[in-house]
Parts: sequence; C-alpha cells; structure tokens
Amino acid sequence: MVPTQMTLPADGREHLALTLRRRTSLPLALDSLSALTPNLRLESTGPGYVRGWIKAPVAPADPVTQFTWRHGEFSVAVHFVFDGTDTYGDGTPDFLRLHSAEDQQAFRSWFAAVAEAQSSQPADKLPREIDDCAALLRYSYREALSSHDEQWLEAQQKLGVSPTRSVQQYHFPQTLLGASLFRVRPGTFLADDITNGSFAQFADAHTLMLLNAHFVSRDIHTARKGDLLFYRLLEQNSPYHSMIILDDNSSWVVYHTGPIRDARGEVRRVSVEDLLHHPDARWRPLPQNSNFLGVYRWNILRDAS
Repeated sequence: MVPTQMTLPADGREHLALTLRRRTSLPLALDSLSALTPNLRLESTGPGYVRGWIKAPVAPADPVTQFTWRHGEFSVAVHFVFDGTDTYGDGTPDFLRLHSAEDQQAFRSWFAAVAEAQSSQPADKLPREIDDCAALLRYSYREALSSHDEQWLEAQQKLGVSPTRSVQQYHFPQTLLGASLFRVRPGTFLADDITNGSFAQFADAHTLMLLNAHFVSRDIHTARKGDLLFYRLLEQNSPYHSMIILDDNSSWVVYHTGPIRDARGEVRRVSVEDLLHHPDARWRPLPQNSNFLGVYRWNILRDAS
C-alpha cells in the first residue's frame, strides 16, 4: 500500500502535499515510502507523529520521479498526520483493523492454525505463557500477526503449522501500539490511549471478550474460522472461559482447560458435535444455555471501510 497522491504545488514553495489512503497505517506508510526512495529521511516527533524530508534531485532510475522539481537540490517537507479514528466506537483504532479480505483471511488461518497446533503438545511442552484459555488466545493472536520468516516457520512446522500468506498491513510487534495489542480500559479510542495504559500485553478472558471482540450471535453455526466462543460459569474462581473455532463449518474448537488441581492443564481439540452433547449441559453452545455467552469476533476483523 503506497501513498495515492504525491504532488508539488505550483506556488513555488518547497513542500510536498501528501495524501495517504485513509486506512493506511502509519508504520506501513513509512515502510512504503522508504522503499520507494533512498533519499527519504524520517524522524519521529512523538508517538504516532513523524516528519521527514526528501533530498533531490532524484536519480532517473528512481521510480519516484515526481520528487524531481526544477532539477535542483532542495528539501521537501513530508507531513504525516496521525489518524486515531475509531469508526465503531469499540476502543479499537481503525489503524489496527485489518482492512483487506486477504489480510483478514490470513489472520484467521494463522490464528486457528497456531492454536490448533498447541493441542498436539504435551502440557509440559507448551509455551510457558499458555496456562489458561485467555493465554491461548493472546499467544495465538500475536503469533498470527507476526512476520512468518523461515526461522518462525521452521519452528512452527514441527507442530504441523503449514505456511500460508502472512498479514501484510503490519507485523507484531512493529505496530503503533508496539507489543501492547489488547485494550484493557473501556471507551472509544483516543490518541492518548497509545501511551496511557489503555492497551497492554495481558488481558484476561473477560477483557478480551468485552473490549477486544464483539458479539456476533448465539447460534454457533454463524461462526467462522478464528471466531471465539465465550462462557460464564459463576461458581468458578475464573468464571469466563473461551474457545476458538477452527473451521468455517463450525465443526471443531480448541481451548485450554486451565489448571486442573495441581497440574497446568492442557490444550484440547474437540468436535462441536461432541460439545453440543457434552455431559455437562453448561458447556453446550446452545442459545438456551445461559452459561453460553455466544459467538464473538475480534475487533480487528471489523472492517472500517
């Protein structure tokens, strides 16, 4: 994704009018511009704000020929304006949402695949951070947004994760929010939220459901790959529980049991059919089950067109 328009004004002033696609994230815009010309220099002036300049003339081989003006050396100011729009008012900024269908599908595929791969691991071989259902969500979410280089793929392929297209819009942890991807304070997104603790690396199951995902339906058959099921069991110490849908047919889920007595618990892969007939009716994903809160979807899959 590159700037849609780069023009120099005709009034003789040495500045560049730069219009970015509305949904282009700042880090991606900077990467795109840096790749276009080696003459671009950028510096940060604060969280979410960057200023830069371009030294001309631009070499004829450089594809950005519009930066050549009057064939002389000059400095062109490039101004990036931070856009903190939160179209849905759900606390997730539009720059964090995945806007292309390809990126959304890539996220769903990686998120489900990484989570499912953990079910083939013995409990003592799981990543140390995966110790309950929310931890499985956080881990799979971050890994789905990571850059899947050869080293990453080599490690994951041992668990049966197959290579597929990675998300292109941004990569964890190189985001405007850094590694703190999960909203932990209610409210619509404001620019100050980047630095005031509204986002964190940790969030429990209730916070993930309430502030980082949105309700879809109480009908499990409306779920798609990568969607979430949430439950609430008031008689337990940790009443909120989550599961991950593994396919678009809503046939399989994966979840972490949480600690079982003195053990760490384990990640289990279960068919939805078995879940619908679970001997403990509290775990059946049915509309009439008051413990079943419904199907939820990550806010980053809520496109802000």
